[in-house]
Amino acid sequence: MPPSPEELLRTTPVFRKLGPEDRTRLAAVSRVHEYARNDVIFAEGSPSDSFYTIAVGRVKISKCTPSGKDVILEVFGPGDPFGAVAAYEGRPFPASAVALEDTTCLAVPRHTFFELLERNPSLVRGLLLGLTHRLIELTNRMAELTGGRVEPRFARLFLKLAEEGGRPERGGLFVPLPLSRQELADMTGTTIETCIRIMSRW
Repeated sequence: MPPSPEELLRTTPVFRKLGPEDRTRLAAVSRVHEYARNDVIFAEGSPSDSFYTIAVGRVKISKCTPSGKDVILEVFGPGDPFGAVAAYEGRPFPASAVALEDTTCLAVPRHTFFELLERNPSLVRGLLLGLTHRLIELTNRMAELTGGRVEPRFARLFLKLAEEGGRPERGGLFVPLPLSRQELADMTGTTIETCIRIMSRW
């Protein structure tokens, strides 16, 4: 049985600064969705009818380039909101969201969310801080993908994954996130052949 919206709001970092009353109001209009690995949460071009936040699991955000290649823009984990900018503007999602593992998300319908914010301004500040932080990170991520040598991009990716989700094991850090060589290539803006060469050399 999935956890209740109020339980997820209480334990998800982006909502922790909400007061009990605001948390109860938001929980009343939120829905819990569970996804298995590789389930599509939303597809590029689909209507942005909800705001999503990850409670458990990880989600990859990928975009199809004009040449038909998928590029992974970011991997989000517990506490991260995603798809929020498109939902805020009311435009179609510019990228796709797919569960990398079994994932639980909290979804708030867009129109209901705005009505709630208008009636309760105390909700706004903490949520905007979380969204701004993620937007800055995504901007930096795009800059990393567009320039520089490929090998340092791999190094930055692994350091980031280790920092966000690594756990001590056998004298190092183990990242419990199953990523294929194709996904690693997509996340660094390169080809699977280059990925294989770099991983073999390392």
